[in-house]
Amino acid sequence: MINTDIRVAISGAGGRMGRDLIKAISQHDRVVLGAALGRRDSEIIGIDAGELVGISRLNVKITDNLVNVLDKFDILIDFSGPENSKYCLSICEKYFKSIIIGTTGFNEVEQLFIKKASKIIPIILAANFSIGINLLLKLLEKYIKVIAEYSDIKIIEVHHRNKVDAPSGTSLMIRDVISNSIVSYLKNCSSNIYINSNKQDDDINITTIRVNNIIGEHTIIFANNNEKIKITHKALNRNAFVNGVLKACLWLKWQKNGLYSMKDVLNI
Repeated sequence: MINTDIRVAISGAGGRMGRDLIKAISQHDRVVLGAALGRRDSEIIGIDAGELVGISRLNVKITDNLVNVLDKFDILIDFSGPENSKYCLSICEKYFKSIIIGTTGFNEVEQLFIKKASKIIPIILAANFSIGINLLLKLLEKYIKVIAEYSDIKIIEVHHRNKVDAPSGTSLMIRDVISNSIVSYLKNCSSNIYINSNKQDDDINITTIRVNNIIGEHTIIFANNNEKIKITHKALNRNAFVNGVLKACLWLKWQKNGLYSMKDVLNI
């Protein structure tokens, strides 16, 4: 009988997302925790991953050495930081391991590094793994051609006070979807339709708020002289992201080399 279990390693196991992933995976019937990694010299190194998150022992000790656990996983899930993500990616590329990257804030050089590695291994790169957010992005693509070009556009995002990147990767992704959709629509317009094509990324204003322990809220406002439309997504808890990551694991296991997004995972 073929074993269909998907063994994963979690980089950034000590973080909020890492801990929630450990809990969720411990209850999953197909995704299995094979390894968990923390920062070098972190106080969590050597602790059982289950005990770290307050559940029963999982017999997986937190380690700071990815190379030592290569035989324990098929897919690496990384929610750490750009520098550590780049290191994890280089190891996965060298040893032909798939990787899911939820880290944001990559510069252009790091983005090129990811694209190059995707020619060797399967990679999912996403700023947000929430199924709801990705459906919202698809909605925006269709909505743009109706009203966006005639409206002022504003994005308001609220996150917990410890979130480092501002604006968030999700806000930048929303802005890019809006900008790209406007450009695409203008190219396909018939010549007898007038549209002001001067709207740029800078015109799509992003307001960033960091307060309390809010997990993530994103609101997009379209306003013109006649009406205002507001679309909001709120993550009520981190399971909104965790469930998306687990869905991505099940999908990525069977993919060829390439760079994928949650749009691919959700087939939208």
